[in-house]
Amino acid sequence: MAKLYADEQFPRPVVEAQRRFGHNVTTVQEAGQAGAADPDVLTFAIANQLTVLTQNRRDFIKLHQVNPNHDGIIVCSENRDFLELAQQINEAVCHEVTLQGKLLRVSRPG
Repeated sequence: MAKLYADEQFPRPVVEAQRRFGHNVTTVQEAGQAGAADPDVLTFAIANQLTVLTQNRRDFIKLHQVNPNHDGIIVCSENRDFLELAQQINEAVCHEVTLQGKLLRVSRPG
């Protein structure tokens, strides 16, 4: 089970599916951080030992390069097949022993 932190634009159906897979998912909105800048999202995640879940690939890849000392960042391609995206995230997380300091990329098939 992973402790995930979904950023502001992350699709709610994927968040709900991750919870059904048994992952502990907090959204930026639930944490009272709506509107937070990307560096602040990462800072909050680090302080709370959460793995960031985002479709904002470009910005979070840059943040990872600047500060690889985090509890993981999962960057996802946009995929309107929410169940497929949720399954891909679950598989990626389950294949890792730890997410500490890792940047995982989940891309839309095809």
